[in-house]
Amino acid sequence: MEASGPVSVTAMSEKRPQVIVLGNEKGGSGKSTTAMHLIVALLRQGKAVASLDLDARQGTLSRYLENRQAFMQAEGVRLPMPEHQRLYRSEADSRREAEADEAQRLDAVFQQYGKKDVIVCDTPGSDTALSRHCHTKADVLITPLNDSFIDLDLLARVDRDGKKILGPSVYSQMVWEQRLARAKTGARPIDWIVMRNRLSQLDARNKRDIGQLLALLAKRIGFRLAPGFGERVIFRELFVKGLTLLDLKESGTTMSMSHVAARNEVRALLEVLGIAGLSAAAVA
Repeated sequence: MEASGPVSVTAMSEKRPQVIVLGNEKGGSGKSTTAMHLIVALLRQGKAVASLDLDARQGTLSRYLENRQAFMQAEGVRLPMPEHQRLYRSEADSRREAEADEAQRLDAVFQQYGKKDVIVCDTPGSDTALSRHCHTKADVLITPLNDSFIDLDLLARVDRDGKKILGPSVYSQMVWEQRLARAKTGARPIDWIVMRNRLSQLDARNKRDIGQLLALLAKRIGFRLAPGFGERVIFRELFVKGLTLLDLKESGTTMSMSHVAARNEVRALLEVLGIAGLSAAAVA
């Protein structure tokens, strides 16, 4: 597996939307929080954005946007919103029919949003045909990863001492298969970005070991590393209101040191994704 070159999120194609997929086969990694901040960042940059929730049963991203709509109505403010859809899994009897139905419905939504600048897709924390099909459409794949050996196990098998990579694991294999499927269509290789979420504030040995393993794995299976979000109460508080750290001005929130630190984490991620022109201004 070889790394592809970075694809700037701001370098939109004239023929079709840029597709950003949030993917990880484990729940609770921060996919929806990351997706929401990217959506708002792109909207504030003036991009036409559509969002898809492929984890429709749990629907965290959908609930986030519903909370945002409710906040606007209650407070009488206007905040940027994407066009949004939930996609549910097929109820067809056979597996083949279900997968064909899901692929057809996903393709139809992408065709519907063909004139958008960006489509942001939040996928479920499990392996589904709908998620796999969406991965083949990704120009940019972002995998939030909690900073633990449990989460790392989705990317790679590690020896019992936690020091050596034995080989790629289930999610890495799935991404590789979708990369091959995408290559057959002649599309540009996926720019895969792994972001370490919920980093401990302490420089623990476990944290250093995971960092070293991820650096080795990035070269081996082909992804870029990006800074993620710390374990901060502010992210949970903002979800209830449907807000992001880019909305603090409209929300009238008083800035705290936690807000400042979290804001800098968002800025660092946006810069890695090529939204640097927005990040300094929008998060300030």
